[in-house]
Amino acid sequence: MKRIILSGAMALAFTVPGLMAQPKPKSKAEYEALQAMFSAQTADARIAAAENLLTKFADTEFKATALYFEGMSYEQKGDYERSVVYGERALEADPKQYQVMLMLAGEIAQHTKEFDLDRAEKLAQVDKYAKGALEILKDVPKPNPTLTDDQWAGAKKDFASQAHTALGMGALAAKKLDVAESEFKIALEGATAPDPATMVRLGKAYSEDKKYDDAVAQFDKVMAMADVSHTIKQIAQAERVRAIQRKGAANPASPEAPKPDAPKPEAPKP
Repeated sequence: MKRIILSGAMALAFTVPGLMAQPKPKSKAEYEALQAMFSAQTADARIAAAENLLTKFADTEFKATALYFEGMSYEQKGDYERSVVYGERALEADPKQYQVMLMLAGEIAQHTKEFDLDRAEKLAQVDKYAKGALEILKDVPKPNPTLTDDQWAGAKKDFASQAHTALGMGALAAKKLDVAESEFKIALEGATAPDPATMVRLGKAYSEDKKYDDAVAQFDKVMAMADVSHTIKQIAQAERVRAIQRKGAANPASPEAPKPDAPKPEAPKP
């Protein structure tokens, strides 16, 4: 299946910086550099603004945030290696940054394949980061007083959903299909709104588990949804076709058996 970006994580990171607990900038110049980073509209502009902040304000207390934004921006650009490098640097700056953990869990899970030589190591990282984020989320306080209790409760649900999605992707790469199905279901049921990409992944897990009817039903749901990207619908359609083909190959039509009561032709008399 083609790579599907974790759009929920991107939205939470880039459009709602108030979800991140932050100190106050030390000067007007640092404030302006931060504003440039938070308001950047493209991945390249965001990376440049984050580098500018880190270069000009080496002692900034926003180091972890800037590095996280760079990691997310590299993810947006499809640069897996750099997204992980910057995510790990962000965690070095702030080991409690659960949003960084979620980014790393999702990125590593998406780039783990069944026959990778380092699959076990990657899956251990996915497990560590996703479960670490879930543990922190249990008791993490509201990061910004301007958030209402309902907004923060919804954000926590969506963060937890991202963690379970990453665990599901890891289980799928490990061919633990029952675990993958369970994690994807938890992710979908716990989110404030179901993520179509996670729905496609659940359908894929069903298909690989030979639950072809469940898989097709899942893909049909995605294709019937409004406001779903064309790319995700294309993937859902392709996976739907693949599930139907697999079902047909697993249940080929049996050839018609000869009728036992059919009379045998008589031999001609001499």
